[in-house]
Amino acid sequence: MNLFEFEGKRPTVHPEAWVAPTATLIGDVSVEKGASIWYGAVVRADVCSIVVREGTNVQDNSVLHAAPGEHLVVGPNATIGHACVVHCAEVGEQALIGNGSTLLDGARVGAGTLVAAGSVVTPGTVIPAGVVAAGVPCKVVKPIEGTSSQQWVEHNAAGYQELARHHAASAHRIDG
Repeated sequence: MNLFEFEGKRPTVHPEAWVAPTATLIGDVSVEKGASIWYGAVVRADVCSIVVREGTNVQDNSVLHAAPGEHLVVGPNATIGHACVVHCAEVGEQALIGNGSTLLDGARVGAGTLVAAGSVVTPGTVIPAGVVAAGVPCKVVKPIEGTSSQQWVEHNAAGYQELARHHAASAHRIDG
């Protein structure tokens, strides 16, 4: 993993978290137990602070950052899908941010919510808990309860926790 101190602030990673060797963490970043930061992800807390809570996964090539002086908190067992830009205030517990989505300054996504792939959550928008939201700009589509999306939200974090254990044990850089 690539860890960088910035202006006296350095990332902290729980010993039971997994950070891919090509992921980059900069400044005031905290990664809690059981969380995973995947290949190519960048978590840059140079002008802000970022907390990745227990059991959360930040997937390949996603970028986490926030406005100067802000605090970005990604709640427990949340999922940030592949190639997302998360530049917001909060992603709630067990929320799932779909691949390629963008969350902008001050936005908040509630617990147990699915933001559909490719969505853009505009600055200051609050997406409530327990819904499916989609689009550009992102809007609530329906409650998540009883939908096929509910299964993704409820089980994705556990699947990534198991996959991270496999990568920690058996993924090794090769020269050639």
